[in-house]
This record gives sequence, C-alpha cells and structure tokens, in this order.
Amino acid sequence: MFKLISFLIHGIQSLLIPICFIGAWTLTIIVVLSLWAAARDSVTTAKQMHQIPCTGCQFFTDNYRLKCTVRPSIANTEEAIDCCDYQPKTNPYLY
Repeated sequence: MFKLISFLIHGIQSLLIPICFIGAWTLTIIVVLSLWAAARDSVTTAKQMHQIPCTGCQFFTDNYRLKCTVRPSIANTEEAIDCCDYQPKTNPYLY
C-alpha cells in the first residue's frame, strides 16, 4: 500500500509545479479583476449620486428628520435627480 502511494506521489510530483504556477496566477488575476470591477462600480455609483440636486434646492432643510419640505420621501435619493419641484437657492445665506 505504501509503495503504491509513493509511486503516485513521484508520478504527480513533476506536474505539481506547473499546476501550482497556473493556480497562483489564476487566483491573482481573479483578485485583480474583482478589485477593478468593484472600483468601476463605485465610480459609476458616485457619479450618479453626484447628480442629486437636493442640497442646492431652496426646499432642502439639512435636517435629518425632514430633509425636504415638498417631497420628503424622495429627498437625497435617485428619484430626486429629475425632481419637478427643484428650485435653486438664490441666496444660500437665507436658507
């Protein structure tokens, strides 16, 4: 039994180096691609969030309990990007 196991180990030993080499590079490439995809998705999400105009609207209150006096349910969400009630602040010192 031991001779059979020893024979199999010596037979596979010449293939272990290429298999480990390919496995290590495959794992490295998968990790790099995952990080790249996460960064790309984060940038896309950030660009979309920067289109939300709520903080520049005169109805925005900066209060966590009532963010918007006109449409509080969509304030600071993606639905507010094309808000029909948006009115830009004319004088930010008054609001």
